[in-house]
Amino acid sequence: MDRRPGLSIRLKLTLSYAGFLMVAGVLMLVTAWLFLTRVRHIGLVFVPDYRLAVARDFAPLAATSLSFLLVFGLGGGWLLAGRMLAPLNSITHATRTAADGSLSHRIRLPGRQEEFRELADAFDTMLARLEAHVGEQQRFAANASHELRTPLAATKALLDVARADPGRPADPLLDRLHTVNTRAIDLIEALLLLSRAGQGSFAREDVDLSLVAEEAAEMLLPLAEKNGVTLETDGDIAPTTGSPALLLQLTTNLVHNAIVHNLPEHGSVRVTTGVRPGTVTLTVENTGEPVSPELVSRLTEPFQRGTERVHTDHPGVGLGLAIVRSITRAHHGILTLTPRPAGGLRVTVELPAGTTPPRHL
Repeated sequence: MDRRPGLSIRLKLTLSYAGFLMVAGVLMLVTAWLFLTRVRHIGLVFVPDYRLAVARDFAPLAATSLSFLLVFGLGGGWLLAGRMLAPLNSITHATRTAADGSLSHRIRLPGRQEEFRELADAFDTMLARLEAHVGEQQRFAANASHELRTPLAATKALLDVARADPGRPADPLLDRLHTVNTRAIDLIEALLLLSRAGQGSFAREDVDLSLVAEEAAEMLLPLAEKNGVTLETDGDIAPTTGSPALLLQLTTNLVHNAIVHNLPEHGSVRVTTGVRPGTVTLTVENTGEPVSPELVSRLTEPFQRGTERVHTDHPGVGLGLAIVRSITRAHHGILTLTPRPAGGLRVTVELPAGTTPPRHL
């Protein structure tokens, strides 16, 4: 939710403390003024014009006292508010960490039981349950996928033998079964990759996104030529840290989607890499049919496709962008999908910058 910027809680508490202190000081000084002006002597010395003397001597003292109270109230209030709100900063940091996909972080706020610590403990309990639930789902998907690989591989082998038998007449049913079996195998492999990326269990090393983009483009160039799509790569060296295999899969998925979801003819795909302060970017932009913002917001969900027109004999399983999102999150990156005004899509992956890697994968 977008909100207008406002004063921080710490500043509000500081102003409240200082304001309360100032009001108390004013009341104290007014009380002293009333007392002094009703008495006809100051100390033990009688002063004929006592009101003038009181005003002359009391006003500077009152101004100095109020100034001191204001400075003291602001400084003390700022320190007290910061100390009181320190647990809230820890809770905010944990919330942002969880929002980035890391459910293993815990606040573990020390100290005795009070409101902030009750909130922190409740948040830790929620994170533990979420982590257990997500881990259970990932393990189930991985185990189910592993169990399905063996019968699908056996079925594929039998179908390949039957199709290669020279003495067997051509049977369109075998070709259909082979296509369905291939799609099922691809789906299982995609689910395994999605589970692996979601768990974040991979070794990290230096990777240059520009080299990854070149390798993905070279791999998919025959597909682009087959569909009449111009494929271009450009950009600077973009060093980051992560899994070379997963980042290559991410880039391959993006380029593959950009090729197959394109114009019927004379389409184009442009892959660029860049460097920003603290981050590196990979951008894949393609021509194509107009894509509504509502559809773009759902494209990263599993089994979603951007258009029914797919220019390839094997349209995929609908997990391409879901895998891209999972890999991006596992690398602590940001995935942005933007529809192009002339049609097509612009996808940008922003990852934390790393050291410059050697010029090889």
